[in-house]
Amino acid sequence: MTRSKTDNRAEVEAANRDVLPPDVLAFIDQCRQRPHPAGQLISVLHKVQAHFGYLGPEQLDAVAQLMQIPAATVSGVASFYHYFRLEPRGRYVLRVCLGTACYVKGAEAILDKLKSELGIEVGETSKDGLFSLDVSRCLGTCGLAPVVMIGDDVHGQLTPDKIPALLEHYIESARREVSAAD
Repeated sequence: MTRSKTDNRAEVEAANRDVLPPDVLAFIDQCRQRPHPAGQLISVLHKVQAHFGYLGPEQLDAVAQLMQIPAATVSGVASFYHYFRLEPRGRYVLRVCLGTACYVKGAEAILDKLKSELGIEVGETSKDGLFSLDVSRCLGTCGLAPVVMIGDDVHGQLTPDKIPALLEHYIESARREVSAAD
């Protein structure tokens, strides 16, 4: 009588270790040695997102398998907290300030123009993968209102008419980066 192999834990672990980078794997290994490894789930997800920019299904499954936490729990935590992103983000994240000073000085028109130019809504990423659009309640630069922050760059005293040139600047910058890499 031959016995079938039903314990494929080593194979599953090896396959999931291929999904995550070495620093995240080392952190997961450290967490697994602690008394309550599941208590470190949020920290692990932060590290995964820091590496990939978002938490995709493959990464979430790998975390669940490696930490021995139900996949439903891992995806539930990832989808519950606003900080975690489950979709890829654009190269440039645009944050339109909708704080009082910016709103009064026309931020809504700026937001509408960005949505129109990019063909996306708040929380979405452009088809070319260059831009993601978000809003913020305050960026702390009220004297420059209305303000859009792109990455770490603050662009103030904007009008809807200035948006196409602003976007073109970042499109050209991305093209130069791609050309330099080739």
